[in-house]
Amino acid sequence: MLKHLNEVNDVKIRSVKDPEFAPFGRVVTGYDFSGLISYMESSTEIPESGNIYHASEPGLEADPVKAQVENGLYGGMEVEIGYCNGRNTTYNGFEYHKGSEINIAVTDFMLALGHSWEIRNNTYRVEDARVFFVEKGTAIEMYQTTLHLSPCRVTDEGFKGIVLLPKGTNTPLTAKPDQLEPENRLLLQRNKWVIAHPEREPLIRQGAFPGLLGENKELKY
Repeated sequence: MLKHLNEVNDVKIRSVKDPEFAPFGRVVTGYDFSGLISYMESSTEIPESGNIYHASEPGLEADPVKAQVENGLYGGMEVEIGYCNGRNTTYNGFEYHKGSEINIAVTDFMLALGHSWEIRNNTYRVEDARVFFVEKGTAIEMYQTTLHLSPCRVTDEGFKGIVLLPKGTNTPLTAKPDQLEPENRLLLQRNKWVIAHPEREPLIRQGAFPGLLGENKELKY
């Protein structure tokens, strides 16, 4: 799969098991996520178009691995477990959170990633992003400095992914922050700072800052 993806795309695509992934995150081992994956396979669907995202899914959060993740990976902090399923193929924008995000690949997919320290005046260049392939069944931790957004599919059927984040992330803001720093303009939801491509109308309509510079790149499969 990885060889084929590199043949059909004009950007280098690496595995998350490649040493190049180290500044962005790490592969998580030692936890049994099989119950979460089984739930996703039997109880969630891939939409006919676009993506669907649920920040908190009760059927996933009922799994005993939630407490293990809270006590281990998050040091006693509460988490939410949700999912993102869809058919996306383009970058569209980038987001980041204050706290790591765990992704579990229910299907194969690709991720376009960047570094928050490469943001300049609330803008980020598409050409600075890197693309990584995540194999089905793999769990990864993306550090809080890692820019990311929706996965990109590698088959016609689309993708399914499990998302673990600090509790309350990606939910509506109760109040807009005072504009004390430029970063405040990027805050779109709770613990969710977003830079959108100007052509990505759904994000722009939500109020995302149009700071992604360059072509809204499409990844082929």
